[in-house]
Amino acid sequence: MKDFHTHTTYSDGGFLEGMVEAAEAAGLEGIGLTDHCTVSAREKPSTVRTIYGFNLDLTYERRRRAIEALRDREDVSIEIYDGVEMDYDPRDEAEIRDFLEEAGFDYTIGSVHAVDGLNVQVPSNFAELSDVDRDEIVDGYFETLVSLIESELFDVAAHIDLIERTPALRGRATRAHYDPVARALADSRTVPEINAGRAIADMAIVHPSETFLDVLREYDVAVTIGSDSHRPSEIGDRAAFLEEYFETHDLEVVEPPGLDVGHTNSNN
Repeated sequence: MKDFHTHTTYSDGGFLEGMVEAAEAAGLEGIGLTDHCTVSAREKPSTVRTIYGFNLDLTYERRRRAIEALRDREDVSIEIYDGVEMDYDPRDEAEIRDFLEEAGFDYTIGSVHAVDGLNVQVPSNFAELSDVDRDEIVDGYFETLVSLIESELFDVAAHIDLIERTPALRGRATRAHYDPVARALADSRTVPEINAGRAIADMAIVHPSETFLDVLREYDVAVTIGSDSHRPSEIGDRAAFLEEYFETHDLEVVEPPGLDVGHTNSNN
């Protein structure tokens, strides 16, 4: 099994070497390093980027040198992939396309983290909203997700029902939201991931939900794997969870479509 969604200190994760060593210790055959990246010039996302330091567009070459150094080590046998998790907003497509073409990552993950400037993972953003307003946020989330898929900018669509992490938004998505996403994925090279970022936490959420996964099956949409680990200590438990999950759900698993298998450990 390979894990195609992890983070390092180049965004909000653990030391790169430690993440790779943990993946190897967990028995994984490959690990994708997909740090957060924001390239929008708009004021709010640009400010968020500054506050959180999501500057992979400025540091990806340095991280690539670190990846290549690990690939060259004789004591490292795991495949290491040079990826990115890019914040997506339709208004930023030109900037995103230009940067991805320049950077040449092994593969790309696209994520919708915000709707109308509100991060959908922050409960306080929605606690005072009416039910109508919350439903509009959910509508906006899935509409943006369809745009992400149709843009054909990304190999993987991350945590495709991220709103389920937020109590005020949880349970509001319906078949009417899932169908357009599944149709878009069926017509696209982009694939969704099974994301275990909250699978063994208190909320025990797997993305996508069982209901959403059933819809993807109807459209014959394949999936890839992402633990969404931010610390070395998370990788082993999430890998074990995902292995069992895929066995019990009998899913068709694929690698990110754009993955260049030539970018691998030179010792293999």
